[in-house]
Amino acid sequence: MQTENRFLDDLAKMMLNAAGAAQGVRGEIDMLLRQRLERWLESMNLVPREEFDAVRAMAAEARQENLRLEARIAALEAKQGAAKKTAKPRKSSDPEK
Repeated sequence: MQTENRFLDDLAKMMLNAAGAAQGVRGEIDMLLRQRLERWLESMNLVPREEFDAVRAMAAEARQENLRLEARIAALEAKQGAAKKTAKPRKSSDPEK
């Protein structure tokens, strides 16, 4: 013997409707937050990852080139300093000295 309880049926329908409404509200909140987050990120003027990586690689290459040039300058200065030490002083062609 099965009895239908109208109160329980109405309560179940109301719970389903509330769950559906809550799901809809959640979806709208998610969409609103996503839009605001996207606008905020766009206003920050961020660069894409590819551009960042390219500039980073260029900076690393420039740093390496700078180190190579520093070493080359140091070698040239050392060579020039050694040449000055081994060079004989010139006699002045000025008769007054």
